[in-house]
Amino acid sequence: MSRPGRPPIPWEALVVAIVKPLLYFFTKRDWRGRANLPRTGGVIIAANHLSWSDPLLFAHYAYDNGRWPVYLAKSGVFDIPVIGTIIRKCRQIPVQRGSTDAARSLKEAETALRDGSCVIFYPEGTITRDPDFWPMDAKTGVARLALVTGVPVIPVAHWGAQEILPYGGKRPRLFPRKTFRVLAGPPVDLSKYEGLPMRGKVLKEATADIMAAITAQLSELRGEKAPDTPFGEAESRAG
Repeated sequence: MSRPGRPPIPWEALVVAIVKPLLYFFTKRDWRGRANLPRTGGVIIAANHLSWSDPLLFAHYAYDNGRWPVYLAKSGVFDIPVIGTIIRKCRQIPVQRGSTDAARSLKEAETALRDGSCVIFYPEGTITRDPDFWPMDAKTGVARLALVTGVPVIPVAHWGAQEILPYGGKRPRLFPRKTFRVLAGPPVDLSKYEGLPMRGKVLKEATADIMAAITAQLSELRGEKAPDTPFGEAESRAG
């Protein structure tokens, strides 16, 4: 649903009618923490990124819990015939990486949040390269938007998408059916940053708090201890 009380627009309804039955058929679900996902109002979902398949899989979780998912997606995806038209009609936001248009994408996301949308971010900006699939060091865009808009940031961990479509893979491994596990946590407490200038240190610390919350959810979901230092940060220290 786009918003409570309003039926999906035609393009959204078409995508749901096609995709949802396929996801039910090809995957099993272990969905937890649903009560932590607000049913109304602007909200940021900050999640780990394991596979090109997890946006679609997590969209199922969001939709079945009352929210239409809005992603920031690479601009090149919008140029793909048919697919590009569909995702644009479904209100997804294109991201021009490495250009001044990246700021425009964040502005569109800010507008969507102020309009009450559920915007889903991968703070790492790409699929994790950690050999054990833990979250990496992250970019500060999510923290900036959270502090500008004041909307809650819900940390979400998921597990299983990497078994369906591993990084670098081209063919999904649909059988035997894999289980897509999700655990949503309570909002990240960013109150200590309110009123502070949004400069490098503040944004980095707020981002670290968000990533720590995501990693804690993933540690609980996997039943394993996460590394003390995120991949990327550890690599730069070693270098």
